[in-house]
This record gives sequence, C-alpha cells and structure tokens, in this order.
Amino acid sequence: MNKINIILISGPTASGKTSLSIELAKKLNGEIICIDSMQIYKNMDIGTAKVTQEEMQGISHYMIDELYPSQMSDVAWFKNTVKNYIAQIHQRNKIPILVGGTGFYINAILYDTEFNEKDSNYKIRNEFKDYAFLHGADKLHDRLRAVDPESAKSIHPNNIKRVARALEYFYETGHPISFHNVTELSKRVNNSSPYNFHFFTLNMDRQLLYSKINQRVDIMINRGLLNEAKWLFDQGFDENLTAMKAIGYREFFPYFKGDMDLDATIEQVKRNTRRYAKRQLTWFKHQANPIFIEVDKFNFEISSIIKEILKYIK
Repeated sequence: MNKINIILISGPTASGKTSLSIELAKKLNGEIICIDSMQIYKNMDIGTAKVTQEEMQGISHYMIDELYPSQMSDVAWFKNTVKNYIAQIHQRNKIPILVGGTGFYINAILYDTEFNEKDSNYKIRNEFKDYAFLHGADKLHDRLRAVDPESAKSIHPNNIKRVARALEYFYETGHPISFHNVTELSKRVNNSSPYNFHFFTLNMDRQLLYSKINQRVDIMINRGLLNEAKWLFDQGFDENLTAMKAIGYREFFPYFKGDMDLDATIEQVKRNTRRYAKRQLTWFKHQANPIFIEVDKFNFEISSIIKEILKYIK
C-alpha cells in the first residue's frame, strides 16, 4: 500500500509559516492543516495568530476553531483528528500540508503514536499534582521511582507535570511509560511512519527572530489582544483547561486581577514567547531531523524560499 505524501512546515513562532504555506499550497494543489495546539479554540484568534479568511486566499484550512475554550483536548484526540483530515485531503487528490506544531504533537502525527484510551485521566493527574503540593515534589518523584525507575532517572523531580503524567500512565495501564516511550522511539528510529513526509523547519538569526517576536506582540496588542484575553478571563474558565495554558492569554490574568501593570504584562508575553521559540528550536535541532530553511538568507522572499523547498520534493 502506497503511503500518503505530506509536507510539514514547522518553525518557531513568527518565522513566517502561515504566508509561506499558503503560497506553497497554491503551487502544489495542497490544502492546509494547522497543527498548532491552540488554534483549535474558538474566540482565541489574535493571541494565536490565527490565519484570517482573507489571508487564506481561498486555500482550505483545517484544525481551526474545532473546540470551545471550555473543552478539554489532548494529543490523542489531536492526532486522530489530523489523521482524518489528512485522509480526506488525500482522497481529493490534493497534498496535505501540515503547518506549525509542537514537538510532541508532530511526532504523534508523523509516527502515528499509539495512546491508551485512558491516556488522559485528568482527575488522577491532578491528584498527583495535589500530592506534590502537600508533600513536596521529591515525595511525588519517590513514588514514580518505585514503579518506573527508568522514567524517574530521566524526569527531574521539579518537573511535577511530567512526573504526574508518568504516574498517571502507570496507574491507568499497569505499564511504565518508559516502556511506551521506547516503543514509540523505535518507530522514529526505524522511520516507520504511515506517511511519506517532507519535514521542513524555518529558521533565522536568533536575535532577528526575537525582534520579530517582540514586534508581533506589539501588533497583537494594537489589534485587540487585551480585549480577547479579558473575554477569556471574564468567562471564569478553569485554569487547568488546555486553552488557559496559551501564551499570550494567561499572562494577562494577573493584570486583570490588579497584581501587575500593563507594561510589565506585555513584556512578560514577549519574554515567554521568546523562551517558547527557543524551546521549539531546541526540539527541532535535537529531537527531530527536519530540513532547515534559513529564511533570512533568502531575504524572507517567499518565492525564493519555495524554490528552495521544492528542490527536496520529488
């Protein structure tokens, strides 16, 4: 059975993925699947840099406005939904072009990571987090070491989120998550993907990227990000909801509570976005094997960048 051809355009925030992917889709008769974990939420447009109808230029986009912010999502649901869209686009004899994405989500899609049906028991996970709050992170880490010593070696005690996730997996499945991770890693090492994929990562000089991020946040503020964040705050959503973790929104909550001034809040949005971009690049360089496209070397000219990308696509 022939594998489906897909193209993945990744890169840190503010690297120009949206406009490039649209031009590439026009060139290759493609349709776009946005694999940004926050663009799936309705009423979160400015802070997630969601593509507008005008910017789409008639190219179909998927995985946008799939859920309300009050709804919980996880990587298993995300992967399966993307997988269905890939199949639908392929059936229409078009090329699926995936754009964006965090490392965990990208691997889950490219290598069809298997998730247990009970992979996201948030009640149990939150109980472990509460245990860490009451007894300390080290005590929670001791519990992980007792049932999954391999994971305990690789997860720092202060990373309560990952420790809780690993414990949750063990108590839900009866197996250590380290075994699950080794199984999924072997898929990547053996390149056992259900897709024939071309994986590109847009990159540029680091200081230039940071400058673009700062400018982008200023533009978002001018477009009404404050009002958008205030609407979310006024809904009183549970802070454990996935949507409430989004950079560009959560930073404003202390401001709305009167605990921080606006200038400091905006600077924190910029700083957190820069740090996120740095983490993205670290993952692309060390946990994946994409083709890096240095967009600043092409003076950000989309036609030249597409010409370079097409050299790798047969």
